[in-house]
Amino acid sequence: MPSQPTASRSSRRVVVTGLGAVSSLGLGARELVDAVRYGRHGIGPAEQFDVTGFEHTLAGEVRGFRPGAHLRRTTPERWGRSGQFAAVAARFAVADAGLGEESLAGHRGVSVFGTTNGESQEVERVVAQSVDRGPGSVDPALPGRTAPGNIAGAAAAELGLTGEALTFGTACAAGNYAVGYAYDLIGSGEADLAVCGGADASNRATHAGFHALGALAEDVPRPFDEHRDGIVTAEGGAALVLEPLDAAVARGARIYAEVLGHGMTCDARHMTNPYAGTIAACVRAAHERAGITPADVDYICAHGTGTRANDITEVTAVREVFGDDLPPISSVKSMLGHTMGAAAAFGALVSCAALHDGFLPPTATLRTVDPELGAVDVVPGVGRAANPRIVQNHGFAFGGNNAVVLFGKAGT
Repeated sequence: MPSQPTASRSSRRVVVTGLGAVSSLGLGARELVDAVRYGRHGIGPAEQFDVTGFEHTLAGEVRGFRPGAHLRRTTPERWGRSGQFAAVAARFAVADAGLGEESLAGHRGVSVFGTTNGESQEVERVVAQSVDRGPGSVDPALPGRTAPGNIAGAAAAELGLTGEALTFGTACAAGNYAVGYAYDLIGSGEADLAVCGGADASNRATHAGFHALGALAEDVPRPFDEHRDGIVTAEGGAALVLEPLDAAVARGARIYAEVLGHGMTCDARHMTNPYAGTIAACVRAAHERAGITPADVDYICAHGTGTRANDITEVTAVREVFGDDLPPISSVKSMLGHTMGAAAAFGALVSCAALHDGFLPPTATLRTVDPELGAVDVVPGVGRAANPRIVQNHGFAFGGNNAVVLFGKAGT
């Protein structure tokens, strides 16, 4: 891994110093990472919406979530569930980074989050009240909580950040968009601190959409498995604190990983089907901007949804770049389910933890690798002790919208 930025990389080196999570596997990054490492999953009966009429009714939901117990500067009633996830994850992340209120106030800080559905639960409530009782009977507090921009806004308000607050709506790639954009802002000197990630809440409309596509799993999701049958919809929020390397070193911060670069592509070839050629181009762009080669990558945190279309296309794309010498590739969706706009952010968080703690995350629910994928190490069962130096995190979305972020081990 190059020790100095190349011409294609940002002028300032950017590192990850804090991790925060609100997930079906627990609150806080440590609970999440420990659960992932031991292959536990957070899938259970859906409770956030009415499951009447659905054949498949499992979801990866955050149980017993009480945002008021964790928020300090703002109130839960101001935000929808997605915004609450973002604000609490952001609060956890800055605490993990060792940044207090005075430190935050002294930085040019930004909030950047991704989402697929925005505040979908609030929208559904507005629609239901309007249809049932007429538009004039809608709870006046609800419309103000429907704006997707509130997701990044909630994190900014909770932390007192006064810089840009931007929410990306680039669906299941949005978490990587957020990390990539935050990296660019810090690397270019436009910001000195970023809290970035993704958040989405479970909702009936998303579940119904994947049900209509025939893409919902009957049981837990099983990415790369010969008998996989689809995704499990899920929810949560993940946040990372990014700052310049020199600032992190100066304050003696724990550094989880360095952000090396990112790549993004969008081909718009098909509404739902991914295309291997454009995914491969996205990976190559990320490698070029990070100044690395495929041989430098030690592990791939896959998009890994557990659908046949995704798994085969993703592995095909990786082979286009890496040839037959693939690094280990696994999917944390086997444990979390598909958290939509938070998915790539959860992948980024786990990737940084893997670099710092020294392990490879598993594809926990795998039984038999699909032979159509060829020879591929999907790290079945539980995490594997390892010493990865560079990790590649995937995020792909409908419409051929792809984003890849590369992380490197701190100090290498």
